[in-house]
Amino acid sequence: MSPTMSASAEQAQSLVHFLISDFENETATTKRVLSAVPAGHENYTPHEKNMSALKLAWHIASADAWFLNGIASGEFAGGEGEMPASIRSAADVVKWYDDNIPQSIARVRAMTPEQCTRILDLMGMMKLPATVMLQLALKHSVHHRGQLSTYLRPMGAKVPGIYGPSGDTQ
Repeated sequence: MSPTMSASAEQAQSLVHFLISDFENETATTKRVLSAVPAGHENYTPHEKNMSALKLAWHIASADAWFLNGIASGEFAGGEGEMPASIRSAADVVKWYDDNIPQSIARVRAMTPEQCTRILDLMGMMKLPATVMLQLALKHSVHHRGQLSTYLRPMGAKVPGIYGPSGDTQ
Protein backbone atom coordinates (compact mmCIF):
# COMPACT_ATOMS: atom_id res chain seq x y z
CA MET A 1 0.00 0.00 0.00
CA SER A 2 1.42 3.39 -0.90
CA PRO A 3 1.26 6.27 1.58
CA THR A 4 -1.50 7.87 -0.51
CA MET A 5 -3.73 4.79 -0.63
CA SER A 6 -6.39 4.39 1.99
CA ALA A 7 -7.55 1.19 3.57
CA SER A 8 -10.25 0.31 6.01
CA ALA A 9 -9.11 -0.30 9.56
CA GLU A 10 -9.69 -4.03 9.12
CA GLN A 11 -7.70 -4.11 5.88
CA ALA A 12 -4.86 -2.24 7.55
CA GLN A 13 -4.88 -4.65 10.48
CA SER A 14 -4.78 -7.64 8.10
CA LEU A 15 -1.80 -6.10 6.35
CA VAL A 16 -0.06 -5.44 9.69
CA HIS A 17 -0.65 -9.08 10.70
CA PHE A 18 0.78 -10.28 7.39
CA LEU A 19 3.84 -8.02 7.65
CA ILE A 20 4.56 -8.75 11.31
CA SER A 21 4.38 -12.49 10.58
CA ASP A 22 6.87 -11.94 7.75
CA PHE A 23 9.08 -9.89 10.09
CA GLU A 24 8.90 -12.62 12.73
CA ASN A 25 9.90 -15.26 10.17
CA GLU A 26 12.89 -13.09 9.16
CA THR A 27 14.18 -12.97 12.74
CA ALA A 28 15.54 -16.52 12.51
CA THR A 29 17.64 -15.54 9.50
CA THR A 30 18.72 -12.33 11.18
CA LYS A 31 19.90 -14.31 14.20
CA ARG A 32 21.86 -16.70 11.94
CA VAL A 33 23.70 -13.78 10.36
CA LEU A 34 24.32 -12.06 13.70
CA SER A 35 25.55 -15.35 15.18
CA ALA A 36 28.01 -15.85 12.32
CA VAL A 37 30.13 -12.84 13.32
CA PRO A 38 33.24 -14.52 14.73
CA ALA A 39 34.53 -13.65 18.19
CA GLY A 40 37.61 -11.50 18.02
CA HIS A 41 36.46 -9.70 14.87
CA GLU A 42 34.01 -7.25 16.44
CA ASN A 43 36.01 -4.25 15.20
CA TYR A 44 36.26 -5.48 11.59
CA THR A 45 35.16 -2.97 8.98
CA PRO A 46 35.66 -3.32 5.21
CA HIS A 47 36.20 0.45 4.86
CA GLU A 48 36.73 3.38 7.19
CA LYS A 49 33.25 4.72 6.37
CA ASN A 50 31.56 1.46 7.35
CA MET A 51 30.37 0.59 10.84
CA SER A 52 32.34 -2.08 12.64
CA ALA A 53 30.84 -5.57 12.62
CA LEU A 54 29.68 -5.23 16.22
CA LYS A 55 28.19 -1.76 15.70
CA LEU A 56 26.36 -2.99 12.61
CA ALA A 57 25.07 -6.07 14.45
CA TRP A 58 23.84 -3.80 17.27
CA HIS A 59 22.26 -1.42 14.74
CA ILE A 60 20.28 -4.27 13.19
CA ALA A 61 19.04 -5.58 16.55
CA SER A 62 18.32 -2.24 18.19
CA ALA A 63 16.70 -0.70 15.11
CA ASP A 64 14.40 -3.70 14.78
CA ALA A 65 13.18 -3.11 18.33
CA TRP A 66 13.07 0.68 17.89
CA PHE A 67 10.98 0.48 14.71
CA LEU A 68 8.58 -2.12 16.08
CA ASN A 69 8.08 -0.32 19.41
CA GLY A 70 7.64 3.01 17.64
CA ILE A 71 5.01 1.53 15.35
CA ALA A 72 3.19 -0.03 18.31
CA SER A 73 3.29 3.13 20.43
CA GLY A 74 2.53 5.49 17.56
CA GLU A 75 5.66 7.58 18.02
CA PHE A 76 9.38 7.35 17.44
CA ALA A 77 11.10 8.89 20.43
CA GLY A 78 14.82 9.55 20.35
CA GLY A 79 16.93 7.11 18.43
CA GLU A 80 17.67 3.47 18.85
CA GLY A 81 20.04 4.31 21.68
CA GLU A 82 23.64 3.68 22.53
CA MET A 83 24.98 0.17 22.59
CA PRO A 84 24.99 -1.00 26.22
CA ALA A 85 28.43 -1.62 27.74
CA SER A 86 27.37 -5.23 28.31
CA ILE A 87 27.27 -5.81 24.53
CA ARG A 88 30.82 -6.87 23.64
CA SER A 89 30.23 -9.62 21.08
CA ALA A 90 27.77 -10.79 18.47
CA ALA A 91 26.63 -13.45 20.95
CA ASP A 92 25.65 -10.62 23.32
CA VAL A 93 23.68 -8.96 20.51
CA VAL A 94 21.87 -12.23 19.74
CA LYS A 95 20.97 -12.66 23.42
CA TRP A 96 19.66 -9.07 23.54
CA TYR A 97 17.67 -9.71 20.34
CA ASP A 98 16.18 -12.90 21.80
CA ASP A 99 15.27 -11.06 25.00
CA ASN A 100 13.66 -8.05 23.31
CA ILE A 101 12.30 -8.74 19.83
CA PRO A 102 9.52 -11.20 20.76
CA GLN A 103 7.88 -8.57 23.00
CA SER A 104 8.23 -5.92 20.29
CA ILE A 105 6.61 -8.23 17.75
CA ALA A 106 3.79 -9.00 20.21
CA ARG A 107 3.14 -5.27 20.69
CA VAL A 108 2.69 -4.77 16.95
CA ARG A 109 0.54 -7.88 16.64
CA ALA A 110 -1.75 -6.54 19.40
CA MET A 111 -2.45 -3.24 17.60
CA THR A 112 -6.10 -2.38 17.12
CA PRO A 113 -7.52 -1.82 13.64
CA GLU A 114 -7.55 1.93 14.32
CA GLN A 115 -3.90 1.90 15.39
CA CYS A 116 -3.04 0.14 12.15
CA THR A 117 -4.45 3.04 10.11
CA ARG A 118 -2.71 5.89 11.88
CA ILE A 119 -0.09 8.03 10.18
CA LEU A 120 3.28 7.88 11.94
CA ASP A 121 5.91 10.62 11.90
CA LEU A 122 9.42 9.21 11.59
CA MET A 123 11.24 11.96 13.48
CA GLY A 124 10.20 14.63 10.98
CA MET A 125 11.81 12.80 8.04
CA MET A 126 8.64 11.24 6.68
CA LYS A 127 5.03 10.57 7.58
CA LEU A 128 3.70 7.15 6.64
CA PRO A 129 0.79 4.88 7.56
CA ALA A 130 1.66 2.28 10.19
CA THR A 131 1.41 -0.43 7.54
CA VAL A 132 3.99 1.25 5.32
CA MET A 133 6.22 2.00 8.31
CA LEU A 134 6.21 -1.69 9.19
CA GLN A 135 7.18 -2.55 5.62
CA LEU A 136 10.00 0.02 5.88
CA ALA A 137 11.17 -1.56 9.15
CA LEU A 138 11.37 -4.95 7.45
CA LYS A 139 13.29 -3.52 4.49
CA HIS A 140 15.69 -1.72 6.83
CA SER A 141 16.43 -4.92 8.71
CA VAL A 142 16.95 -7.01 5.58
CA HIS A 143 19.17 -4.31 4.03
CA HIS A 144 21.54 -4.15 6.99
CA ARG A 145 21.50 -7.91 7.46
CA GLY A 146 22.72 -8.21 3.86
CA GLN A 147 25.38 -5.62 4.57
CA LEU A 148 26.60 -7.60 7.59
CA SER A 149 26.59 -10.84 5.59
CA THR A 150 29.17 -9.30 3.24
CA TYR A 151 31.52 -8.78 6.20
CA LEU A 152 31.53 -12.47 7.15
CA ARG A 153 33.89 -14.11 4.63
CA PRO A 154 36.56 -11.40 4.92
CA MET A 155 36.45 -12.03 8.70
CA GLY A 156 37.03 -15.74 8.08
CA ALA A 157 33.46 -16.74 8.89
CA LYS A 158 30.97 -18.79 6.93
CA VAL A 159 27.93 -17.10 5.43
CA PRO A 160 24.72 -18.79 6.55
CA GLY A 161 21.95 -19.51 4.10
CA ILE A 162 19.62 -16.54 3.86
CA TYR A 163 16.99 -17.31 1.19
CA GLY A 164 18.46 -20.67 0.33
CA PRO A 165 21.89 -22.19 0.69
CA SER A 166 25.01 -20.06 0.53
CA GLY A 167 28.34 -21.11 -0.94
CA ASP A 168 29.32 -22.09 2.60
CA THR A 169 26.25 -24.20 3.37
CA GLN A 170 26.09 -26.33 0.22
